[in-house]
Amino acid sequence: MGKKNKQFVEKVTAMEEDFAQWYTDVVKQAELVEYGQVRGTMIIKPYGYAIWENIKDELDKKFKETGHSNVAFPLFIPESLLQKEKDHVEGFAPEVAWVTHGGEEELTERIAVRPTSEVLFCDYYSNNIHSYRDLPKLYNQWGNVVRWEKTTRPFLRSSEFHWQEGHTAHATDQDAAEETDKMLGIYADLVEKYLAIPVLKGRKTDKEKFAGAKYTLTIESMMHDGKALQSGTSHHFGSGFAEAFDITYLDENGKSQYVHQTSWGLSTRIMGALIMVHGDNRGLVIPPRIAPTQAMIVPIAQHKEGVLDKAYELRDQLKNLVRVDIDASDKTPGWKFNETEMKGFPVRIEMGPKDIEKNQVVLVRRDTGEKEFIALAELQDRLPVLLEEIQQNLYEKAKAHREEKTSVAKNMDEFKTALEENPGFIKAMWCGDTACEEKIKEETTATSRCIPFEQEKVSDTCVCCGKEAKELVYWAKAY
Repeated sequence: MGKKNKQFVEKVTAMEEDFAQWYTDVVKQAELVEYGQVRGTMIIKPYGYAIWENIKDELDKKFKETGHSNVAFPLFIPESLLQKEKDHVEGFAPEVAWVTHGGEEELTERIAVRPTSEVLFCDYYSNNIHSYRDLPKLYNQWGNVVRWEKTTRPFLRSSEFHWQEGHTAHATDQDAAEETDKMLGIYADLVEKYLAIPVLKGRKTDKEKFAGAKYTLTIESMMHDGKALQSGTSHHFGSGFAEAFDITYLDENGKSQYVHQTSWGLSTRIMGALIMVHGDNRGLVIPPRIAPTQAMIVPIAQHKEGVLDKAYELRDQLKNLVRVDIDASDKTPGWKFNETEMKGFPVRIEMGPKDIEKNQVVLVRRDTGEKEFIALAELQDRLPVLLEEIQQNLYEKAKAHREEKTSVAKNMDEFKTALEENPGFIKAMWCGDTACEEKIKEETTATSRCIPFEQEKVSDTCVCCGKEAKELVYWAKAY
């Protein structure tokens, strides 16, 4: 490898040396984003947006299959509307960006740049739901929101981010509860099957639930450094928002009832998870099902007669089978290899004069680096199978990593030791008292991640106070 090519790789800090810097290096070197002019904003570049589009398209298909319709609501929210639900506005107040002027004219009422759209949907529902025949309302919005974060990092925490937010209204509490469960299942399915990231499914504690919600369900994933990332949430609002906004309907008996609502969302934050779960010191590793380019053809000695022609011929043969591209630039093969690794393309297909003579290509896996010589006649059968092997391997590797970095603690000494010696998830019993939850955070900076649906009993007493335990909780330091 030439000096030039070495330098390309050296621009990435080793994750063992400085994980935060490794993350920033990869995001920039893989050409996912550039920083915007306003603090905490980002320009999502074509490759980064292509990955997000694949995630978006898969989710959108699932939403439509389950009867949801896409809508578009305004970016601006009048302050008086935002103030209508007390818990909700208190939860978001520190992060709201306000518009105070229109041109040179000072506005009579401040306008919030939406941090989330619950109040807009509630206002709409109050004017458009009258009868049980109007229910359910199953809406989803793709858009961007602004939250004035103090500490920012691309994808993980940014002042502006892209996401989808579902907002539904139902006749009964049970219908809303079923919707809340269903949408969490859709998120878990997407993240596990397409992003190859194993998740924990559970309920947030009251302290950690969405402001104004009856309860919040979550999927939690573990990053390579042992920190947790909340990867998608689904909220059951009950009738709280309906009572604040007077959203009622006449039931089949002509009696006025409050609707029951849900809200659920997944954002570009999941891109951060994708990077931190699968990436390595050579850059990104993108699971095949979500990769914009599943196979990159790299011609070797392309200046020699027939090599480029054969490479393009191969691309045309494969393009209806997999998402394939070709690097026909005049850069050296070594530089191209580094580029394919940095961008995390699942498979590199190498083809040079000697390979053409033998009617073969070389397949190089991004996840393991293994090389495989395959006859051209067998390539169309082998390539889809190889991509599925890579997809499954990435999931199994991430799951094994999570298991390895999951500890059990029965008291605070064990809790602190686990955090120090094996940073990751900690399974520990909890009495249900918020005071204990706050004390754990104060002493360790770890937070409750979720009360898992699949409960087990690792002790009889609360990890913090020693009183009788009510349920198992997963704890971790988190992004």
